[in-house]
Amino acid sequence: MINAYLLIDFGSTYTKLTVVDVDSEEIIATSKDITTIEDDIMIGFNKAYEKIMDKLKNKEVNFIKKLACSSAAGGLKMIAIGLVPELTAEAAKRAALGAGARILKTYSYELTNRELEEIKNSNIDIILLAGGTDGGNKDCILHNAKMIVENKLTMPIIVAGNKVSNDYIEPLFKENNINFSITENVMPKLNELNVEPAREEIRQVFMKNIVDAKGLNNAESFVNGILMPTPAAVLKAAKVLSRGSDKEEGIGEIVIVDIGGATTDIHSLANGEPSKPGVTFRGLEEPFAKRTVEGDLGMRYSALSLWEAAGTRKLRKYLKDKDKDVEAICKKRSEDIMMVPQTDEEIEFDEAMAKVATDIAMERHCGFVEPVYSPLGVIYAQHGKDLLDVKWIIGTGGVLVHSKNPNGILKAGCFTVENLNSLKPQHPNFMIDKTYILSAMGLLSEENPDMAVRIMKKYLVEV
Repeated sequence: MINAYLLIDFGSTYTKLTVVDVDSEEIIATSKDITTIEDDIMIGFNKAYEKIMDKLKNKEVNFIKKLACSSAAGGLKMIAIGLVPELTAEAAKRAALGAGARILKTYSYELTNRELEEIKNSNIDIILLAGGTDGGNKDCILHNAKMIVENKLTMPIIVAGNKVSNDYIEPLFKENNINFSITENVMPKLNELNVEPAREEIRQVFMKNIVDAKGLNNAESFVNGILMPTPAAVLKAAKVLSRGSDKEEGIGEIVIVDIGGATTDIHSLANGEPSKPGVTFRGLEEPFAKRTVEGDLGMRYSALSLWEAAGTRKLRKYLKDKDKDVEAICKKRSEDIMMVPQTDEEIEFDEAMAKVATDIAMERHCGFVEPVYSPLGVIYAQHGKDLLDVKWIIGTGGVLVHSKNPNGILKAGCFTVENLNSLKPQHPNFMIDKTYILSAMGLLSEENPDMAVRIMKKYLVEV
């Protein structure tokens, strides 16, 4: 009898299953099938489950736990509201991104009627309401809470602002039957982040409220729990791989590049403090575990916006034939989202898109330095994370997994002398998530982090 975990990712395109043998700490089977969110999510799951049971037909398997994550039906969509764009609004945005959400928009200052109409029509799952440091401005968050009540918003609200305002917001929301919860301030002091409590609250609300809304309740009877959004599972896996667990050593600072059909996600697990002498940090504190999502950089859904973000010349730089109609090819991919490259030319174009997506997404994720002129001469100010000395870049996503030269794609996101102010990784090593295990290992790390670290060390492939 094999005791095993069944780890399930209800993805936006595919439902992926991974079976882990508890005793040998090996992945003994994987399968996938199209996610069927429009009809019943269990149809696609059952097809994938049949495939995996067929692979295990000569083995007697006992599933001790069945754990799932999900980004089906567009994933977890959120709006973040704060006071100042660069401070509490940005802190709220980072908390939501770290919880695995897609941020549709960030609002700051007092909400207007037009903005409330926009929020009402935006088809979001959760609002994260922040604003003010503890003991600081409370007028703005109270105004926004009243606007939420007046406009009868029905989606869950997570309050993570100035703690002084909670005594006013709690009775106001209760009286008006607002679906809400209160957690710690995302920015209790100026420039000081406190995102973990809000991230955990988002996860709890996701499990309690959003699972039903996404039609995932049909899966609830089969699994032990849909624990978190898929991007949160990936970030959790990255965190335990980087820092290690109770018994297992981590591998140090890492960056994960996840190139998908709609977005390119970057996760960095690094302190990000200045690595060079004479550089001072400016702006909002950076979290150790940071995730950014670039909704305009995707291989299919967002192919046209990738071309718009990059421009023709940037894409042609990676092509042998410099006369290709880049816009037309990107447009074709955006219209045929299930397109799989067959010819060498199609593969080359896909890889050019992946290199551009990696380059721009890393540029936006990493910090930069700029000269500041002072009475003592020129000093250098750092904005964002310094990732120059990151040891590993790990690639995941179809284009990287199937590429014959994945390190060529990942190198596009590294430091170059053409952009001396950027703080992208300088001399990293590269690994590929060949078996799509990162989200599964995030789930496993909830139960057994030591095992999750050991399996990732075994299955992530150095290139």
